[in-house]
Amino acid sequence: MTGRAALRLSRLRRTTPDGRGDRPAVARGARVRRRGAQPKVVALGGGMGLSASLAALRRITGDLTAVVTVADDGGSSGRLRDELGVLPPGDLRKALAALCGDDDWGQTWARVIQHRFQSKGELHEHAVGNLLIVALWEQLGDHVQALDLVGRLLGAQGRVLPMSAVPLELQALVKGHDPDRPDDVGTVRGQATVALTPGEVQSVHLVPHDPPAVPEAVEAVLDADWVVLGPGSWFSSVIPHLLVPELLDALTETKARRVLSLNLAPQPGETDGFSPQRHLEVLARHAPKLALDVVLADTAAVPDRASLTDAAQRFGAAVELAPVARTDGSPRHDPELLAAAYDRIFRMHGRIGPWR
Repeated sequence: MTGRAALRLSRLRRTTPDGRGDRPAVARGARVRRRGAQPKVVALGGGMGLSASLAALRRITGDLTAVVTVADDGGSSGRLRDELGVLPPGDLRKALAALCGDDDWGQTWARVIQHRFQSKGELHEHAVGNLLIVALWEQLGDHVQALDLVGRLLGAQGRVLPMSAVPLELQALVKGHDPDRPDDVGTVRGQATVALTPGEVQSVHLVPHDPPAVPEAVEAVLDADWVVLGPGSWFSSVIPHLLVPELLDALTETKARRVLSLNLAPQPGETDGFSPQRHLEVLARHAPKLALDVVLADTAAVPDRASLTDAAQRFGAAVELAPVARTDGSPRHDPELLAAAYDRIFRMHGRIGPWR
């Protein structure tokens, strides 16, 4: 190893005082929170929407759990799922990357697990993190233990869990999927297809029906101070959590406060033309007994606050508007602004845990 390489490795590693091995360095300027002085937060979703939420939440709490959808069937995840019969690892990988710290250790590992091979062979477009996660699943035979181990390797500031331990297929009833028959309602299969489907998605369901939830995910929701649902692809990343009976029961029974974080803009294909209140209406159709405490939306994305307020009141929720979008005009959340919005909500709407 060269002197420069050794120096860089020393910056990335720290040895714990008890000598049990390397740990990621604490980022300069990071606040070290007293145990018990922070909220227990569970975030549910998938894809880039969940990643945005996690990148924000890890800035305000170290007691953070991500519960991730496992219905992806596209890209590297779909290929591994088809070939090996495993859970799709892609959204789990993205969540782990989002929980990596801002120090050298965290950002180096975030780049490594997100790296995709470029080749003319079978490895083309496979993500390193997907292969690592699947390898540990095969080695350990335990989804949760393997993800916890990857999290420790990355120095992830939180825990990542799949919402179910069985691969799921997302199916949607879509009106006008065939442009030549705009009034016909047909079934579209597969998350990747549903996310980009033409026509109007009427409803979604999972196959197998009534899949079992991962027990640790249910326990996390029941033990939380706050549960955050969304943002993300509405029909393919957000609503699927409400279609797992044990998870929906936990969301209904938990004493945690519940925040629904809305998207910055409709998603082409899946939610074309949806207003913010329309997102709430379809959520209510899939989970009519779900109660919410707060609906968070970007100030600039809500042209009709009165209609959104009316839709939120059907869930028992208040509406909080805040600037949470990046300033470059792209429909992406800014982690710092979103963190500030979550922190304000947690403080204003009742601190119910031991962290108050």
